[in-house]
Amino acid sequence: MSGVNDFAFKIGTVNGTGSASANALLMQAIFRMGIPVTGKNIFPSNIQGLPTWYEIRVSKDGYTARPSAVDLVVALNPSTYAKDVATVRPGGYLLYDSSWPLDPDLVREGVTILGIPFGQMCVQAFEKDRDRTLLRNIAYAGALAALLSIDMQVIEGMLKEKFGKKPRLLDANHTAIHLGYDYAQEHFACPLPFHLAPMAATGGHVLMDGNTACGLGAVYAGATVGAWYPITPATALMEAFTSFCQRFRVDKATGEHHYAIIQAEDELSAAGVVIGAGWAGARAFTNTSGPGISLMQEFIGLAYYTDIPAVFIDVQRCGPATGMPTRTQQADLLSLAYASHGDTKHLILFPANPAECFEMTVQAFDLADRFQTPVFVASDLDIGMNDWMTPRLTWDDSYRPDRGKVLSKEELAALPKFSRYVDADGDGIAARTLPGVGGKGAYFVRGSGHDKHAAYTEDSDAYQEVVDRLKRKFAHAAGAMPKPVFHLQGGATVGLVTIGGCDAAVREAADLLRAQGIHVDVMRIRGFPFGDEVRDFLGRHEHTFVIEQNRDAQLRSLFTIELGVPRDAMQPVLDYGGMPLTAQVVVKAVSTHLAEVPA
Repeated sequence: MSGVNDFAFKIGTVNGTGSASANALLMQAIFRMGIPVTGKNIFPSNIQGLPTWYEIRVSKDGYTARPSAVDLVVALNPSTYAKDVATVRPGGYLLYDSSWPLDPDLVREGVTILGIPFGQMCVQAFEKDRDRTLLRNIAYAGALAALLSIDMQVIEGMLKEKFGKKPRLLDANHTAIHLGYDYAQEHFACPLPFHLAPMAATGGHVLMDGNTACGLGAVYAGATVGAWYPITPATALMEAFTSFCQRFRVDKATGEHHYAIIQAEDELSAAGVVIGAGWAGARAFTNTSGPGISLMQEFIGLAYYTDIPAVFIDVQRCGPATGMPTRTQQADLLSLAYASHGDTKHLILFPANPAECFEMTVQAFDLADRFQTPVFVASDLDIGMNDWMTPRLTWDDSYRPDRGKVLSKEELAALPKFSRYVDADGDGIAARTLPGVGGKGAYFVRGSGHDKHAAYTEDSDAYQEVVDRLKRKFAHAAGAMPKPVFHLQGGATVGLVTIGGCDAAVREAADLLRAQGIHVDVMRIRGFPFGDEVRDFLGRHEHTFVIEQNRDAQLRSLFTIELGVPRDAMQPVLDYGGMPLTAQVVVKAVSTHLAEVPA
């Protein structure tokens, strides 16, 4: 049952009406009260006019997965009233704008209806139509402050931070907040049975989205070149990188920009820019989503075959084709693992939250340089665009980029002869040179057949020597990938395996299953290729469930292809409708399967 600091509420509005500011105000206020909170933005792919929802979950225990039940819906879009009423749990509440009558057919037994005339109040309080529309959102934030016991001093302080230098806007927002707050206090029993009480559980954390974290990670990694083509849900990542570069990569004395950001004519061109910059020695990356990865295939294969470092950040969304651009999924796994034609395999990092987006973006550049190959960071829309309470980012000032085997002028001069693709150490990684270091280090970059000296060839043995070296390099990379994260319960006979943004829901599900007497071990995959510890875990339990957000069980397929684990030995739990995973989906799948297994 929901209670103090343990509930969820949802706000239904119309896209383009300015509700994002009010929703952010609510999130930040709850966070500043020291209460764990997370937000999920469910928005349409058009610019304006369609329904949008924002879900906020408050959890004193720190759970951050999407809630399975909603205690309160704020319904401000008449076109979705029926859907909004249907989502409220029995015993919950619906708050709507009573400026317009509510259809009696929408009244549902067991749901308390609260009406506040937000529209009428704003018409009376403000003269400009724009103010009446935008400040209606602030008015509902004020009503929620009363109903849920959100600290008004915190809200007032935040408004002063934002509008302190704009007195008219500050006064207008102050008025709007109190319109909602005072009306709720006067007409309803405040607070509701479920509400907030100050805690001290957010210390050492920040509210951040994964796209911002990736952009910051690219700066800290020393990336100086970003090439991209706009695409939802990845566009904000390059925008974040640009803002950080403008702040930290401009010489204050000369105004010189120590970075290059290029909006290319398409995704294929963006990949080409990144690969060219990587060949020249710059740390370069592109951010995109599934359709962009599809268009980049040819250049990805070129970088793989010619040993050029490049970083690709894939913020996954629903496919195929255009799919649902503003919904989340994990359906690019096989596409990334084997991107391009021919025999290719690629390194992939799987962050589960914004803090890991920051860390793994840095790691991706080191891996790309060390192994001279494309490296993918597989984020998704839920991680990339939503607000997460995540541990405060940390940084080691002693960090130095791992540039791998790059020959200096002196090292090059000491060689009797330089051959670009000779594997002197047996790890599959050949030493490279950078343009301009010395004439002895020059070579021709060929996407066509070439031998270990970078010379053109159609000789079978010479060709196979090169591609076998690339396979050896990939195998060697398994030891450099981040290890899985394990959550173990002694004596468990059930294993849960997951990836990326499913982590929060799976860990919560493990707690719920344990409360039912079902003890489980959890393994979260963080890198591809897989290490031996992954194979060991997959063979350890009587029942193994692989939980992922795609239709075709792509992670399970990778385990079978790469590790030889029989597909039938792993039970898929698949959720691919575009919404972030909930713990209850996992609990139901596991408990139902176990109940059907003969004793």
